Amino acid sequence: QVQLVESGGGLVQPGGSLKLSCAASGRRISSNDMGWYRQAPGKQRELVAGITSGGRTDYADSVKGRFTISRDNVKNTVDLQMNSLKPEDTAVYYCRLRTVVSVEGAWVDYWGQGTQVTVSS
Repeated sequence: QVQLVESGGGLVQPGGSLKLSCAASGRRISSNDMGWYRQAPGKQRELVAGITSGGRTDYADSVKGRFTISRDNVKNTVDLQMNSLKPEDTAVYYCRLRTVVSVEGAWVDYWGQGTQVTVSS
């Protein structure tokens, strides 16, 4: 059974920093693609940052240069360092693990419960 548990959210002032962490169990993150998503009220969930099993990273244009995704294969965690936070970064942030389940490339996504990030003065 795959379980993802996010932590590190909270209230921060504009320009501040937060570090989110996602602890995975039931799968090795090193063998799967991982991602951080966010969903603001009234908006669709969007990809913020991703890291593949091969270590390639990808970021939404809105967070490039401010956010950094990384993983610790020993701890089986994936982190999201968020700097220079803006009010528009306010959202619930979710961790996602994508695992391939067939030779044809079919995959399954697992999600954490989310952690609230609020950027406000």
